[in-house]
Amino acid sequence: MSARINTVVLTLVTVLVIFAMSMFTVDQRQFAIVFQLGEVKRVIEEPGLYFKIPMIQNVRFLDKRILSLDSNELERFITSEKKNLLVDSYVKWRIVDPKLYYISLGGDEARAKTRLNQTINAGLREEIGRRTVHQVISSERDGIMGLVSERADVDARRIGVQIVDVRLKRIELASDVSEAVYRRMEAERKRVANELRSQGYAESEQIRADADRQREIIVANAYRDAQKTKGEGDAKATAIWSGPSARAPSSIPSIAAWKPIGSFKSKNDVLVLEPSSEFFKYMKGAGRGNDKGK
Repeated sequence: MSARINTVVLTLVTVLVIFAMSMFTVDQRQFAIVFQLGEVKRVIEEPGLYFKIPMIQNVRFLDKRILSLDSNELERFITSEKKNLLVDSYVKWRIVDPKLYYISLGGDEARAKTRLNQTINAGLREEIGRRTVHQVISSERDGIMGLVSERADVDARRIGVQIVDVRLKRIELASDVSEAVYRRMEAERKRVANELRSQGYAESEQIRADADRQREIIVANAYRDAQKTKGEGDAKATAIWSGPSARAPSSIPSIAAWKPIGSFKSKNDVLVLEPSSEFFKYMKGAGRGNDKGK
């Protein structure tokens, strides 16, 4: 009886072990390749629970996520000007054909990175060699990354890999190139500064000339208005002074002629007049009028 129980238990354990060995799960971040006697039998891309034949089939998992290829060392490239540039780049890639990837590289990620690094470096060397330092650093940097990414993706598809993105993290100049570039930048800044100074001086002269012209116009207009006002005043004064004298007897002397008489300050002052003078005749006539009034 005990032997039968032991046999049953052993059988159940064996069945459970075989059943456990025949099951495997695929994570959503992974591909699964099922091999049968070393040959690729099937590729599983969807996550879930799957079965295989124990002892005959085995499973290998590959990463489905986007992977990075980042070199910590600066690579030296030569521009069309024969100048050295130190470039630091990184690549984003992922596996899109697990079977082709395994056949081409044996599923070895290190071999894949080596292959991609060679492809990217070749593309960068070709594109940078066609351009100047200024173009690589500023104006055509995005264009270089786009072209290298497209060409590298064509080659990467042959090993079941897709190039997602290629980026130039850092571009540095060699010491001899840096000094030349800095001198060129300094000369350019000086030229721009001189142009701005010249423009400022020309504008200041124009403003100064315009202010002088406006000042001359204002002074001329003010002088014209002053002369006009003065003329109008003289005309009114002439009209005022000529009005009463025109209506008065012609024998009345002008007011200006009375100024010497008004200068007497003492009773001892003496005024000598000719009998034929206007003052004498006027005072004589004034005296008669006073006598009549009395």
